[in-house]
Amino acid sequence: MSDLFELMVTVDLGDELSEQEIAELRWHLGLGPQPERLTIVTAFPFVVEDDAGNPVVEDEPYPLLAERGAAARVGGALCSALASRADLPRRGWSLTSRQEVHPDDFEKVGELLCWLAARAHDTHLLVDHAVWIGYLRFHEDLMPEVLEIKNGLVNWPA
Repeated sequence: MSDLFELMVTVDLGDELSEQEIAELRWHLGLGPQPERLTIVTAFPFVVEDDAGNPVVEDEPYPLLAERGAAARVGGALCSALASRADLPRRGWSLTSRQEVHPDDFEKVGELLCWLAARAHDTHLLVDHAVWIGYLRFHEDLMPEVLEIKNGLVNWPA
């Protein structure tokens, strides 16, 4: 049985993002090359064995919301987009991403989502000071749950 979830991120960001942050965000969405220096999610540790069989921690960055094409378990297509809102009254950026995520990736994806929530437009603020950032649905469920960030934490399922 698969533990995949459908993650749908829909967020409007302010216009205070730097060129470096936009470049890194584009990389995470599969829309551009990896920047030399990462500042949003900075560490991607994993353990491998060296030639002597000893565990060694290595760092291999990978984009977190970059999958494209047919979804394996949730149906439909996986995609990501980032659009400028330069000509609209609420200037900034609009981001949408639909991905399949495994609970093993919740921590890394959560770092990115918390970063996005800290830069989300005020229209994403909820009454309890949480930030609405999208939806999450277990692949066998019909209805998604609201995905929100509160106090720097994502309300991932238990």
